[in-house]
Amino acid sequence: MTKFIFLPKPFYLIATVLIPSFLILPPALAQVDIAILITQQSQQQLRELLRRGQEYIDAGDYANAITTYQQAANLDGKNAKIFSGIGYLYTLQKDFAAAAAAYQQAVILDPNNAEFYYALGYSFAKANDNERAANAYQKAIALDPGNIQHYVGLGVVLLREEKYDAVIDNYYRILTLDPNNRPAYDIMATALIKQGRYQESIEFLQQAVSKFPNDGNLQLQLAIVLINQGELKTGLDSLQKAKQLDPDNPLISLKMARVLEAQGDSAEALKAYRKAIALQPDLVEARLAMGKIFLAEGNYIDAIITYRRLTEIDPNNSSAYYHLGIALNERGRKQEAITVLTQARELSQEQGKVEEISKINSLLEQLEVSNN
Repeated sequence: MTKFIFLPKPFYLIATVLIPSFLILPPALAQVDIAILITQQSQQQLRELLRRGQEYIDAGDYANAITTYQQAANLDGKNAKIFSGIGYLYTLQKDFAAAAAAYQQAVILDPNNAEFYYALGYSFAKANDNERAANAYQKAIALDPGNIQHYVGLGVVLLREEKYDAVIDNYYRILTLDPNNRPAYDIMATALIKQGRYQESIEFLQQAVSKFPNDGNLQLQLAIVLINQGELKTGLDSLQKAKQLDPDNPLISLKMARVLEAQGDSAEALKAYRKAIALQPDLVEARLAMGKIFLAEGNYIDAIITYRRLTEIDPNNSSAYYHLGIALNERGRKQEAITVLTQARELSQEQGKVEEISKINSLLEQLEVSNN
């Protein structure tokens, strides 16, 4: 859902915006106070840092741009726009905790800037700090109540926090500002589904797809609810419409694969999973599902390849390590299996997955007995 959160463009990264033009002193004022000279020298140094920082940005060298802007912030620690620029650069590097820290400094210096609060909310949301993200979005709304993006961002984090009443209230606030705001319908539909209000969600989504007939994502949501409610034919029709509208949406291929797998057509399901992965290589669900099919078919080599790749993509995925251990064991690679299963157990313990821990322990015990 985070795809509906939009980040402001880096309009604070242009040096000429940050520093006003300098006045040229007339000859009569050549004998100036040394403090003025130091200030002028600092401003010239600041201008040069900002110029260099912009060059790094233009070259795509964000790490050096950040370092340069941090040096600029040391010279002008009261310039909120510099900290905002640093925050934006951190978002480009996907270091959202650091971005949030920079935007926090920006809002301290300029507490009435709605765009800074919106960017702070975005950074917290991307860092999965939903409570603080919601607070930042609400502050942005208070400062700029006519900006729909603030409400959409708030809706996303409220949805994550399962505050469904607040989500629904936020939905109507968005529609008051923009009755045709499509992301609002997506958020509202998800809230209904997550509350188990399936019939309401079907009726709501049917209205939504009538209003937005060319929206593949809404068709996909409708298809998922219909299929899960046992309305397979109608659901598959919606899924096909979604695929026609948005053929490059990996989630549509993923859902199609799951339907095919449920129907027992593993070969076609694998094709659909592969298409989903081709469209989104880091799609964890598709790789997990493929690996399970390979395990069920006794294709342990492809299972090992699939799960090994998944541990690289998602190194904290305990399930990937667990199933990799199973596949390695089936291939007779017992010591490797023990190693990855031990990793799986450590991750499962950290994540509190009690059932998975029990399965891993059972398999490890079997392996240790067979090794003796």
